[in-house]
Amino acid sequence: MLRTVLASAAVAFIATAVQAQVPMPSPNGSAAQRAAISRLDRLDGEWRGTAVITGPQGRQELIQTERVGSHLGGSIKVVEGRGYDAEGNTQFNAMATISWDERAGRYGFRSYAQGFSGDYPFEATEDGFRWSTPAGPNARIEYVATVRDGVWHEVGDYVVEGQPPRRYIEMRLTRVGDTDWPGAGAVSPR
Repeated sequence: MLRTVLASAAVAFIATAVQAQVPMPSPNGSAAQRAAISRLDRLDGEWRGTAVITGPQGRQELIQTERVGSHLGGSIKVVEGRGYDAEGNTQFNAMATISWDERAGRYGFRSYAQGFSGDYPFEATEDGFRWSTPAGPNARIEYVATVRDGVWHEVGDYVVEGQPPRRYIEMRLTRVGDTDWPGAGAVSPR
């Protein structure tokens, strides 16, 4: 019994000593995460324009809005997109987070849209970004965005192995202003 108590005390002491030597991680992510995410700062703000979707139901034009902001001290980006019909009814709604995984040396992109969610390949480019999502057997949608001079232009092509790509969506937005979303309005500790 005494041996068990002493062994437990020794384990607790060692765990406490090791824990005291491990630096407390920053609540705002690492400098490397903030640097990687800052490459996407051109997206910050509120955006409005059009999205033209061409699918099995034909051609549909939406009023498209996006709002993008930094969170967790600039270590992630949060993106919300909404598409409205001519009467102002929401036809599309999506949310995404973009992060930087230091260990893997790559971006993480988590998207939630129309009842689906997933982690998808994402790349920051010199003037925007690109990402893709599965879209059926041997198929995917490849998105490419350029953001220059207050204009966000993004296309999504439906790509099926062995077939030419087909344009699925084209979005052209203009930056309409700043936003303090999602960082503002935290719950007060008191």
